[in-house]
Amino acid sequence: TIINLDPCLKLCCHVWSLNFRGLGLERPRKVDAFRERITAEAEDLVANFFPKKLLELDHFLKDPIINITELKEIHSEINLTVPDPILLSNLHDGLEAQNAKKRKLEDGGAEDMVTGTKVFVMPGGMMKSNANLVDLIEKVKPEIRTLIEKCNTVKMWVQLLIPRIEDGNNFGVSIQEETVAELRTVEGEAASYLDQISRYYITRAKLVSKIAKYPHVEDYRRTVTEIDEKEYISLKIIVSELRNQYVTLHDMILKNIEKIKRPRSSNADALY
Repeated sequence: TIINLDPCLKLCCHVWSLNFRGLGLERPRKVDAFRERITAEAEDLVANFFPKKLLELDHFLKDPIINITELKEIHSEINLTVPDPILLSNLHDGLEAQNAKKRKLEDGGAEDMVTGTKVFVMPGGMMKSNANLVDLIEKVKPEIRTLIEKCNTVKMWVQLLIPRIEDGNNFGVSIQEETVAELRTVEGEAASYLDQISRYYITRAKLVSKIAKYPHVEDYRRTVTEIDEKEYISLKIIVSELRNQYVTLHDMILKNIEKIKRPRSSNADALY
């Protein structure tokens, strides 16, 4: 016996049970329990969790940590010193210059300025990440993961409410399918935010490696600060998008809740 369910969901479950029995099959009770749990959880997410989360993210957007106006405050020091220049004098003969280069390599010195410097140990110790951005990323990532998980639950709920395929009277079904498509889009966008964070770390690591190899090239150092500033702005945009997605999903589902729960009208309803 199915209890505490929406009337339409009860009807869908009853029809599904009849279909299984017609095939000589019985749906396991655990499946019914799973459907009940998903229904209760999804309805609570839409009614309570989504509004609560959008208000939390809206408050987070006003936090000073994400509203720094002077982006120089998020810069991190690059503790890689520029080595003293190597002066080559009185080397007129090409063979003599080649021998001088060989001696420098054997002495553990530097290669010529074109090929860069071989670095085996960082002179200033470990080159750390930008601490300000790492702290902000660690606060944003759980919010991204939460949105993905909650969207997946609501999407499963709507999919379970889709009735069997029939001719006609499919307007409500099309609304359910549009809702599922929107939830799937939000999931994909949230996953892309995680990819963006990974790309930031990879890009910055490559630039720092370039600085270690070519410490005398200032443009690499400037590029690191530009990457940090860009990531900071991107993180604020991500938080804003997360809030907007909660608002959009909450509004869309509530406006169409009747058709989502009850996609097809029943002829029996007209008798009462």
